[in-house]
Amino acid sequence: MTYQTSSAVRPTNAFVAASWATLLIGLVSFAVGLWNSGLAKSEVGFYAATMILGVFAGISLQKSVRDKAEGLPVTVIYLGVAWAVVALSMIMMVAGLWNSGMTLSERGFYGLAFLMTLFAAVAVQKNVRDALSATNGDGQPVGQRTY
Repeated sequence: MTYQTSSAVRPTNAFVAASWATLLIGLVSFAVGLWNSGLAKSEVGFYAATMILGVFAGISLQKSVRDKAEGLPVTVIYLGVAWAVVALSMIMMVAGLWNSGMTLSERGFYGLAFLMTLFAAVAVQKNVRDALSATNGDGQPVGQRTY
């Protein structure tokens, strides 16, 4: 099996800013929605814990897949667990929303905020990794993409 190394191109500042903004907007909107929801504390805790689990698992999965693609050693067990926990967090969120007494619009809001935050967390992790890859050992940039 051949592995492709990523190109040493630093992500644009606009993409980095958009990724961080999306992550913060997703987390804050999810948290504010939970704070104002009137749900029982146990339900709020469940949704918050599921969000934290999903974000951590998404970051871990992105790092593992990237490591494997760059030829760094990644155990099959860890990669499998990372995939399983991402899937588990999504299943937990879907099951929680499906069985909740929320209106359909509230369910959609929490589902979209959850997925948006997972995507943004992966994008931020990728940007951090790309930025580190785009430096030569002393921290000086190798190249900046311009459009």
